[in-house]
Amino acid sequence: MAQEQEQRKESRPPREGGRGPGGGDRGPGGRPGGGDRGDRGDRGERRGFDRGRPEGPPEIELEKLISDSLYLDNQAHAVVSRMRDMDSGTKSQLRRLYGAVRRAIRAPEGERQHEFVMLRARLAYTIARHGLRSLDQLEKLLLQVTRKNDIRGYERFKDLFEAIVAYNE
Repeated sequence: MAQEQEQRKESRPPREGGRGPGGGDRGPGGRPGGGDRGDRGDRGERRGFDRGRPEGPPEIELEKLISDSLYLDNQAHAVVSRMRDMDSGTKSQLRRLYGAVRRAIRAPEGERQHEFVMLRARLAYTIARHGLRSLDQLEKLLLQVTRKNDIRGYERFKDLFEAIVAYNE
């Protein structure tokens, strides 16, 4: 039986690339990933690589968001576009988060920062739970807003979220 399997393997035409079973480039030890690995050596050289989150679009700049309404509008369109390309997030998830943003902004001044910190935790949970990688930028922006602790930043974040919900309809 083993001989029969060997004969079948030998009689098969080579896969694309003509490199035998498995096709494609094989690295050291027969692992996929490329023949010439250069000076990288082993996996230890990849420490700076974040496996969970591929490098995405540049961060949303808070100062620009506060001062430029067109920038806000463009960023909202970009987030919605990424959502449609990357995620299967529902409109109700977005609306729930937007409701939490509105409640946080209405909190008394002394509690507002805490409410936004908790909102960031909730946003991070939602992103992780539902795989909404397109909202990573909002999480980073929310961190900036919370650190600055300025009412204008909170208002603009709310406006951005409102625009995202509207454009996603």
